[in-house]
Amino acid sequence: MKNEASILHNILAHCGRGLTRLFRNNVGIADFQDGSKVQYGLCKGSSDLIGWRQLKIEPWMVGRTVAVFTAIEVKRPGSYPTPEQRNFIQQVQTHGGIAGVARSASEAEQLLVNLDWLAKRPQDPPDRDGHIAPANASGITPAH
Repeated sequence: MKNEASILHNILAHCGRGLTRLFRNNVGIADFQDGSKVQYGLCKGSSDLIGWRQLKIEPWMVGRTVAVFTAIEVKRPGSYPTPEQRNFIQQVQTHGGIAGVARSASEAEQLLVNLDWLAKRPQDPPDRDGHIAPANASGITPAH
């Protein structure tokens, strides 16, 4: 009988590609010799694997509620994401999720309520924060 770790690695190898991206989410608390503690992972009870799957919205799906993977990188004013953080933001956006940098609660709120991300195309160049700009000023991608 396989143990959980081998099952998890098998799932990552077989399911974490193509339209799906999966990441290992270890959750716990690290105790250090100096008495300090660091909590890691999403939250207690969160799943072992997190990620997203690209879906093309079909007519039969209209009116249904779906969850959209969301990633917000928090930065202080004047600071910018690392190349790795920009890459993660771009990957989430490219695969249909909501992602970006926020330096305040109002910027985070704008990421969540602004639907311009629906008009973004993977080939559009990212800005310094890793955001992909809308296809044109109207936010609507022209038909090809």
